[in-house]
Amino acid sequence: METSSVIDAQPLTENEIYERMVTTILDHRLPPGTKLVEDRLASAFGVSRTRIRPVLVRLANEQIVTLTPNRGATVAQPTESEAREVFQVRRLIEPTLIECFIDQASAQDIATLTACIAAEEAARACGDMRRAIRLSGDFHLHIANAAKHQTLGRILRELVSRTSLILMTYGTTSVLGPSQGRTDAAACGCREHRALLDAIRLRDPREAARLMQEHLEQLELQLQFDEPAADAPDLMALFGAVDA
Repeated sequence: METSSVIDAQPLTENEIYERMVTTILDHRLPPGTKLVEDRLASAFGVSRTRIRPVLVRLANEQIVTLTPNRGATVAQPTESEAREVFQVRRLIEPTLIECFIDQASAQDIATLTACIAAEEAARACGDMRRAIRLSGDFHLHIANAAKHQTLGRILRELVSRTSLILMTYGTTSVLGPSQGRTDAAACGCREHRALLDAIRLRDPREAARLMQEHLEQLELQLQFDEPAADAPDLMALFGAVDA
């Protein structure tokens, strides 16, 4: 019994802190623009500030957090201009990526996309929008990875994480309704993904490229840039109760 208590009392690792913060951000419980005070995070997680800093640097490298000299860290909050730039670049590169993908996609690649769509639909149906957001991004990233275009694939990986924050910040509740809040728009429409998959199965690169362009245009059209900012959350309330 004493040994178990000691194990349970061990502090969280940096990776565990990172995973908790990413989960909370993608759940939209730490909305874009939230100030991440090192002292409060350290107290909430029961660790020293030196354990928090590398986590914030890692999140900043992934464009999830913004680090500003003399001002500290905040959850990344893309501006309207940055949001439009992200979608502009995605429309430039993803039609090319899906054409490259079709040129060499295996049956296993297509099966992976099919499974990804099914899992996203299941996540949306049960209200697990964090998982739906990730699966939506995974759909696009698998196309990029299997296309074997290293430069465009590297660019897209950064853009996908930024897109999730953009859609959580400015997206509408067009499908699941207001009970899901802004996170509804953070996952790409499954029906549009299925249309893309149909074009891939037909090995029709021109149609797939057209559908990808249309899909990204529809995502951008969902954005609303005139919503009020959310209240700052309590970091201690979010992270203070560590699961046993």
